[in-house]
Amino acid sequence: MATDDLSLEEFPESTAVATVEEDGQKTAADLATVFDVPVNISAVLGKAHMTVAQLLKLDNGSVLELDRKVGEAIDIFVNNRLVARGEVVVVDDRLGVTMTEIIKTEDSSA
Repeated sequence: MATDDLSLEEFPESTAVATVEEDGQKTAADLATVFDVPVNISAVLGKAHMTVAQLLKLDNGSVLELDRKVGEAIDIFVNNRLVARGEVVVVDDRLGVTMTEIIKTEDSSA
């Protein structure tokens, strides 16, 4: 049985035992024990290198040139590890990020 997108509310909080489907595939319920583990998420628009003297000269309204072009994808890091690329979006007058590409690394398949 294939799993679709599931919300966290669909799993009871006391779920601590990993479940395996009849065909041997793991389900989203396998992650229930890690739902409360905090992670640090960063969306990086770009980077700039400068000296401390240049940094101290920055003032309100200063323009800081980044190493990315307008419209170029931003990097999304989870616990300082690149996991996706995305675009900046506006949602209800707030900035957000839409993931457009998931980055798969060789050691994440375990």
